[in-house]
Amino acid sequence: QVQLVESGGRLGQAGDSLRLSCAASGRTFSTYVMGWFRQAPGKEREFVASISRSGGSTEYADSVKGRFAISRDNRKNTVYLQMTSLKPGDTAVYYCAARTGYYSGSSSEYEYGYWGQGTQVTVSS
Repeated sequence: QVQLVESGGRLGQAGDSLRLSCAASGRTFSTYVMGWFRQAPGKEREFVASISRSGGSTEYADSVKGRFAISRDNRKNTVYLQMTSLKPGDTAVYYCAARTGYYSGSSSEYEYGYWGQGTQVTVSS
């Protein structure tokens, strides 16, 4: 089992950069595929990015491709989401998620069994 705690969310302006972190408990972090999802007010939760256990493979939603980058440090049990060129449409609660098994893009929230509590990102125009 793994527990996830996100941090780094804040209020920013369009064009800003922001890095979210997700710290995982336990000694088996490197065995989990990790993902970031987000949920805007009144909308369903949507996939943002995912990363394989080794960090060698990543996947992104079209809406963030080229602006966001997911990475992980298995020594620190942490996964990151570097966000650049932020837009008001990026405003949402961002969730970190973990799943076991092999990596295959892992863009469906139903694949993930572990979730953090979320961190709010608000982007003003």
